[in-house]
Amino acid sequence: MRKAQAKKLPLAPDARYNDKNVTRFVNNIMWQGKKSDAFTIFYDAIEKVAKQTNEDGYEIWKRALSNVTPSVEVRSRRIGGATFQIPSEVRADRKISLSMKWLIRYSRERNGRSMADKLANEIVAAAKGEGGAFKKKEDTHRMAEANKAFAHFKV
Repeated sequence: MRKAQAKKLPLAPDARYNDKNVTRFVNNIMWQGKKSDAFTIFYDAIEKVAKQTNEDGYEIWKRALSNVTPSVEVRSRRIGGATFQIPSEVRADRKISLSMKWLIRYSRERNGRSMADKLANEIVAAAKGEGGAFKKKEDTHRMAEANKAFAHFKV
């Protein structure tokens, strides 16, 4: 690379929970710069989670995120004309990003009336160890386990 790596901009914590991860999650939900809409979706989803489970919705969301967070992933590497899937540890920053993106992606694919409903249902499912995002994590871990023989090719 020619230039120095770009500096990470500091994230402001959200107003309600004073958590930077909430802001990061909302930034991933956001479409076309509509941040206030994204915050509304997130807070509505957390309230719906709290109603469904009779527990703190924020704590359930944190549990869902940790359940969906991968520890290993596979990366493609071309060696001698063949492409190998090489398992590698996931950086701490990337772990959080992947888990957030998976939760949002699979909640968008769900059936439901509003995005808040779909997100709430996916959060509850992920907290229980179910749902599309949790399945994605399991599949990722399974692929890494299956390709453990190529770990010596480290990227």
